[in-house]
Amino acid sequence: MKSIDLQAQQRLIVRQKITLLVNRYTVHLVEPDGSEGPAIAFAEQKRMAFKEQVTIYTDDSRQQVLTGFKARNVIDLGSGYDVVDHGGAPIGSFRKDFASSLLRSTWHYEQAGLPTLTGVERRLAVALIRRVVGWLSWLPYHFDFQSGNGVAFSCERRWGVTDRYVVTINEPRLDRRLVIAMAIALDALQSR
Repeated sequence: MKSIDLQAQQRLIVRQKITLLVNRYTVHLVEPDGSEGPAIAFAEQKRMAFKEQVTIYTDDSRQQVLTGFKARNVIDLGSGYDVVDHGGAPIGSFRKDFASSLLRSTWHYEQAGLPTLTGVERRLAVALIRRVVGWLSWLPYHFDFQSGNGVAFSCERRWGVTDRYVVTINEPRLDRRLVIAMAIALDALQSR
């Protein structure tokens, strides 16, 4: 596969595959025609881990780490998740806003040198229906992460047999590794 400038990407597709013991995520580039391109990242999330930690690799061989995130505390109601690069150096963090999430899921994305972005479920009605009628948790949800200048990036869940998310990045300064970690976390940690 040819070398890819990850930082230049403006759209990504995140796919989730549910297996017996883990959730698997594959991140793909988006081709110019909008179709799914080659995979650029792979992660697995163990179910029912006491302290959440997800390592994101460059592919499913798990030979090279791209990034990863880890919960600061065992109980993560309002704590955060630190995101590190392949060598363990911090690149940012995110955290769920527990109080705001009672009504509509809300996350805060933090990257050095940029204002904190707040990601909120786009549709209040869908958020309320998913909370009241638990078996409708499959309804698609979308997050818009905003700063003072509008939507910096969004993550839209698409209808389908498996979970599929389209990530659109409008702010060129956002570290794509941190965006990928956040996009995976939106699915992996949504019900917590």
